Amino acid sequence: MTSGTDISSLETRYICSCQARGIPPNKQVLLALFKAKLKKARHEVSSLVILLDDIQDADFHPLLDLLMEVDVSEIDAVDIINGSVCTLSWEYLLSLLRASSRKLRVVDLQDILFGKDFLLDLAQRGLPCQVLNLRSSHFRKLTMIGNFMRMHTLNLDSSASLTNFREECFTCMPNLKFLSLCETRITNLWTTTAALAKLPSLVELRFQNFLQDDEARKHPASDRRDDYWDSDHTEISIHDEAPSVSGESIMYRHFNEEQYLNNTDMNIDRSSEDSSDDSEVDFSSQDRETSSMELLPDAPPGWEDLVNLQNEVSFGTLDMQDDEEPFFRLSDSRLSYIAPKKCISHNPSPICFEKFYREYMIVSLPNLKILDNLPIRKVDREKAEVIFSQNFEYLPYKRKNKESVVSILQKRETRANHTRRLFPRRKSQYFYSRSLSAAKVGSAAWPALCPLSIMDTTARDDRRSYRPRQFEYHPSDASLMVFGTLDGEVIVINHESGKIVSYIPSLGTMNSVLGLCWLKNYPSKVIAGSDNGSLRLYDIRLMPPTATGSHQSAGSIMFDDFDQLTSVHVNSTDELFLASGYSKHVALYDISSGRRLQVFDDMHREHINVVKFSHHSPSIFATSSFDREVKMWDLRQKPNQPCYTALSSRGNVMVCFSPDDQYLLVSAVDNEVKQLLAVDGRLHLDFSITSTGSSQNYTRSYYMNGRDYVISGSCDEHVVRICCAQTGRRLRDVSLEGKGSGASMFVQSLRGDPFRDFSMSVLAAYIRPSSNSEIVKVNLLASSDQDKGYSYTQHSHPLFSSGG
Repeated sequence: MTSGTDISSLETRYICSCQARGIPPNKQVLLALFKAKLKKARHEVSSLVILLDDIQDADFHPLLDLLMEVDVSEIDAVDIINGSVCTLSWEYLLSLLRASSRKLRVVDLQDILFGKDFLLDLAQRGLPCQVLNLRSSHFRKLTMIGNFMRMHTLNLDSSASLTNFREECFTCMPNLKFLSLCETRITNLWTTTAALAKLPSLVELRFQNFLQDDEARKHPASDRRDDYWDSDHTEISIHDEAPSVSGESIMYRHFNEEQYLNNTDMNIDRSSEDSSDDSEVDFSSQDRETSSMELLPDAPPGWEDLVNLQNEVSFGTLDMQDDEEPFFRLSDSRLSYIAPKKCISHNPSPICFEKFYREYMIVSLPNLKILDNLPIRKVDREKAEVIFSQNFEYLPYKRKNKESVVSILQKRETRANHTRRLFPRRKSQYFYSRSLSAAKVGSAAWPALCPLSIMDTTARDDRRSYRPRQFEYHPSDASLMVFGTLDGEVIVINHESGKIVSYIPSLGTMNSVLGLCWLKNYPSKVIAGSDNGSLRLYDIRLMPPTATGSHQSAGSIMFDDFDQLTSVHVNSTDELFLASGYSKHVALYDISSGRRLQVFDDMHREHINVVKFSHHSPSIFATSSFDREVKMWDLRQKPNQPCYTALSSRGNVMVCFSPDDQYLLVSAVDNEVKQLLAVDGRLHLDFSITSTGSSQNYTRSYYMNGRDYVISGSCDEHVVRICCAQTGRRLRDVSLEGKGSGASMFVQSLRGDPFRDFSMSVLAAYIRPSSNSEIVKVNLLASSDQDKGYSYTQHSHPLFSSGG
C-alpha cells in the first residue's frame, strides 16, 4: 500500500488552491476525490478519475497543483477520461497528463477534440501512462517516438485515417504488451510487421475482433464496434492492471459507439484541409456520421461483404498443446468450446483481407501469443511457416538470412574458405551483387519514394506543371526518360537531375499521348502516338529543352494516323513499328520511309489494348485484347492466323516479353497476372494476386531486374506488388499514399528501371480531379528516410484502360 499524503489533505489543499485563485472548486474533482477515499477505505485500488468533460480552463491551475502532489500521496492511480465533449485547451490538457509521472494509469481521449498540435506533441514527447486509448485518432502515418516507457496497452481502434507506420514508430515502447488497431486503414504487411517487430514485449495484437457465432448474435450490425478488449472469450488477455472504473458510465477499455459517433460537436468541415505542411496528422476528412466504407475509400470493392461472408472461418481446437506453457490463465473453459464453431470477424482493418495475413503475422512476429483474440498455438506456427515459405520470399534471390553489407563485401574481397563451403554451388558472377541487393532490401522495409521533380529553364514566373500520361526509360542512357502528357506534349527529361532535355509541344495536333517507344539502334529517336491517332517520330537532338515560337519540324517524321490509338511498339531492328488502339486492327509502319505498310484487320473480337514486338526477333509480336485472348503472331506468315492463342478469364490489359523472350507476362483486369511460355503459350506461373471484384480495376505488370522479378499495379489500388518471376512468391508490396485528405493515388502505369536493380517508376494519379498525376521513383535499396513524407492513391477512369 502506498504511503504519503492522505486524500483528505489533498482535498484540503485543492480547495485552498481554488480559493487562492478566486474560483469555486470543481464539483467533479471533489467527487473524484471522495470516490478515491471510499476505495481506500474499502482497501481497493484508490484511483483518482478525472472526467475531462467537466473541466474548464479556469479549473486548470488548482487541478494541476493537485495532480503534481499525487505521486507522493496515498492515491494509487490517476485516470484521465474524455467522453464526448471537452473545452479544455490542448496545452492545459498535456500539462495535466504529464503532471503525475509515476501514477498516471489510464488516458482515454477522443483526440479529435484537441487538434493536430496536441497529437504531434503527444507523439513526439510521450506520456507516462500505462494504458492509452486514442479514439478516432487522426494520425495517417503513426510516429510515436516520445517517451512511453510505462505503457503496456495502446488502443487506436477506429482510427480511420491511419494507413501506415513510420520507420521509427514504436522504438520507445519497450513494455507495450497489448495493441489494438481494428477499423484502421492499414494494409501493408511488410511495413506493418517491420514496425511491430520493434515492440519486444508485444504479446497480443488485434486488427479485427474474432467472435463466435453466439457472440456475434449479441453484436448486431448496427453496433459493430465491440467493447475494447471485452469480447466474452477474450479473458485470455491480461488487463487486471487497468480495471474498469467502478460506478462510472465511462469504462477505460469500453467505448460506447453512439456516445461519440452521433455527437455533432465532432463533425469536421471537409473543406478545412490543411495542406501547408506534410504533417503525419490528418484532420480534414473525418465526419463521424459517415459509414466505415465512406471513411475507407481504399478498401477493396466488396469489403463489406467480405466482413460477413469471406471472413467466416473455421478454426481447429484452441486448446494449448501439452508441451506448451500458456502465458495466460483461463478463468473458465469457454475457450475449449470455440473449436467446433465458426469465428466471425468484426471491425476488420483492410490488412486482414491480404492473402495469408494471419500466417504472415505469425511468422514475422515470433513473440506474439494472441492475434485477433485467437491464441497462437504451436501447430499454428508450424503451419504458418510452411505457408509463408510457399507464398512469400523472405529476402530477394531466396536468401534465407539477413546479412550486413560489410560482411558480404568482406566475403567478396577475401573469398573466405568458409564462404565456399556454405555456398559450394553458387558459381554465378551475380552471387555477390544479389547478396548485396538482398541485404539492402532486407534493411529497407520502407523503400524510398520520390516524385519526379521537373525543372524547366523558363523564367520563374512562367513555370508550369505537367500532366504525365505515359512514360518510358531510355534504352541506353540510364539518366533519361521520356513522358507524354494529357495535353499532347512529349518531354525528355534527365530523371536524375530533373532537367528537361527536349520539349516537344502538342501545337494542337495531338491530344493525350498514350504510346511511346524509343528506337534502340538510333537512341536519339522516339515514336509518340496520341489518342486522336497522330503518330510522329522525333529526334531529340534537334528538339530544344523549352517551347519555341515556331515548330521544330526538321527533327520529326509524320506517319498516317491510326484512329483511337492506345499503343505503339518498335521491332528489334528499328525498321518497323506497330500501332493498336480501340479497334480490332493493328497497323504496320515502315520507319525509314514513313509509310503505313499494312493494316491487319480483325485480329481479335474486341479492341486490342497493347501490341508488343519481341526483344530479339524482328518479326514476332504479341497482342492482348479485352476479348480475353493473347495471341502470338509472325510477320513472316503475313499474320492471317496466330502462332497460338492463350486465354485469360478476364479482359487483357497488358502483355510484354521477358528480356530474353522466354516468357510472356500477361495482365488481365483485376489482378489476373500470369506468365506464359513464349514458345507455345503454355502457363508457366500464375501469380495468384487477390482480385477486388471490380471490372474497372485495370492491371499492368512489367519485369524488373531483367526477368528476375515482376512488378504489378492496378488503377483501383494504391499498391505495387513485387513477385519473384520464377516462383511467384511475393517479395514486397509498396504502398502509395499522398499528403492531406483526399490525396490518395492509384497506379496508372509502371516500369522497372532497366539500369538499376530493385528500382522502378510508377505513374500514379490523384483521386482529386484538380490534382495532376505524378511519376514516382521507387528505390527498394534505399530507406524512406531520404524521402520524408511521400507516399501516394486514385479512382478508375476509362482512360486507365488504354496503353501500358
